[in-house]
Amino acid sequence: MIKGTPELISGRREEIVNACEKLYKTMSFKDITLKEIGNEVPFSRPTIYNYFRTKEEIFLALYTREYDLWIADLEKIASSVSPLSRKDVADKVAGSLEKRIQLLKLLSMNNYDMEANSRPELLVAFKSSYGKSLEVFRSILEKYCPETDENKRTEIVYVFFPFMFGLYPYSSVTEKQSAAMKDAGVDFVTHSVYELAYSCLCALLGA
Repeated sequence: MIKGTPELISGRREEIVNACEKLYKTMSFKDITLKEIGNEVPFSRPTIYNYFRTKEEIFLALYTREYDLWIADLEKIASSVSPLSRKDVADKVAGSLEKRIQLLKLLSMNNYDMEANSRPELLVAFKSSYGKSLEVFRSILEKYCPETDENKRTEIVYVFFPFMFGLYPYSSVTEKQSAAMKDAGVDFVTHSVYELAYSCLCALLGA
């Protein structure tokens, strides 16, 4: 049982997740350790274990938070009082993803290891956020593309959500990768998250 006020507990969890997020901007998942995260928080490293047992749990909490932030943007689209065309929907959803690079980077990881090394209650919280994103995305389709039936909306959802797993690696090519593709004779043109997401959604929506 973690001791402290709800505010203290919530605040420390946020500090740990923030530390993980900070490190993840410059380091890879495999190179980030609980020791590294502990060096970024203003309390002792053993205290981290009161909140998270593994680094995978911390990443899963960051993942959950990123989904929640994206959901908030999707809900704004869903609650718009102005009518939106299919191109408008593609534009706004693509724009919402362009703001969530951290989410897209996490999506490109091996989620199996992260989920396998997290406690069930944290995994349930993550799955709840993921499920909410599906729900709100579907509500956008229902509201602005009313001529699509349930089967078509399901098809769009289960094409676009797996598609998002490749958005980060396709839009964030390193110099090393670029040089290797050039040497291999691969004709590759880098596109932004927005460009890739917008093109995919326009195709799926028939815009």
